[in-house]
Amino acid sequence: MLQRVLAVSFAQVLRTVAILLLPLAFISLIAWATAGSATGNTSDPMRAAIWLWLGAHHIPFFLNSEAAGYLSYLPIGAMLLPFFALRSGFGRALSKLHGDFHNISSVRSIFASQYALVVTLLALASRSPNVSAQWYLAPIFSFFIAYLASLTAGSRLRMSQAVSYSTRALAILFGFSFIFLAIAIFMNLSTFKNIAIVLQPGFFGAFLLFAINLFYLPNLAVSVLAYFTGTGFAVGEGTIVSPFIHRLGEIPALPILAVLPTSSSKWALLAVVFVIALGALMASWALASSSRSLFQAIVLIAISLSVLAYLASGSLMTEAMSAVGVSIWKLTLSITVQIGLGIAALVLIPQIKLRSR
Repeated sequence: MLQRVLAVSFAQVLRTVAILLLPLAFISLIAWATAGSATGNTSDPMRAAIWLWLGAHHIPFFLNSEAAGYLSYLPIGAMLLPFFALRSGFGRALSKLHGDFHNISSVRSIFASQYALVVTLLALASRSPNVSAQWYLAPIFSFFIAYLASLTAGSRLRMSQAVSYSTRALAILFGFSFIFLAIAIFMNLSTFKNIAIVLQPGFFGAFLLFAINLFYLPNLAVSVLAYFTGTGFAVGEGTIVSPFIHRLGEIPALPILAVLPTSSSKWALLAVVFVIALGALMASWALASSSRSLFQAIVLIAISLSVLAYLASGSLMTEAMSAVGVSIWKLTLSITVQIGLGIAALVLIPQIKLRSR
């Protein structure tokens, strides 16, 4: 029984890897053939395809060329590609097993572990003198993505009240962040166009440039949330963009960065009232249940914000761009405190009024 589960799971793991890696290899080969190469070695585009695939798993890279650097500011949106491929692969594995298992959790663990092993081996195999993936993070990120994807396939799990409260609150927060981001994009369409014209990426370059900007949108949504809650974000070493301070240096020529504010504005802090109101709304959801679920929801929100802030920040190769994104502890602390104030207001104010009467 175990051998059958291992065989079926591993076959679907290889299929999932091929679904993403083969198209990336084709694109890399076309780009390599178009641009040319000094060495003429076809291993270069193969390595590039694996690097793109590893980057979609949010695995950082060390750059050991003349200007040594570190690339950890990677697009969150690209993680959806392996997520949905893994979800499909795990669903196919379950259908092929035809219920020949007693514990679906063990199948999830086997599937995620096998996928993490393949990702780690490819991270090691793709190393070159100039670029190398941070391979020891590969099993962590890939296992987490694979296991999370498997949770959404097959039999569905019942969410506890704490998970329901936290997911609804986070959905509201990032929903408004994406709305503000969309407004900023439409207000700066001409700047988007000018940057794209200056870059002159060509056909394949334009496709890749569009994909990069699209996949980085969730990173920018986290930065938008940090801006409107007061902590702000950085676009390089020694820079900060917040309602209080606006200090920018040289920035990369990416069209999506056209949405950056041109000055500080304390009016943005009005959004803090919205976050406090969200805390009050969460407290109203929990009035009919225990306060324990509400406390657990706050803890889950803090953990989720820490993970998202980590994924949405990092280094962008050069020393000047070594700090890009949000401060993990500042964003987590500020939003958790603001939500806590809203909860305290809804719980304590009625009690104070009753005592005064």
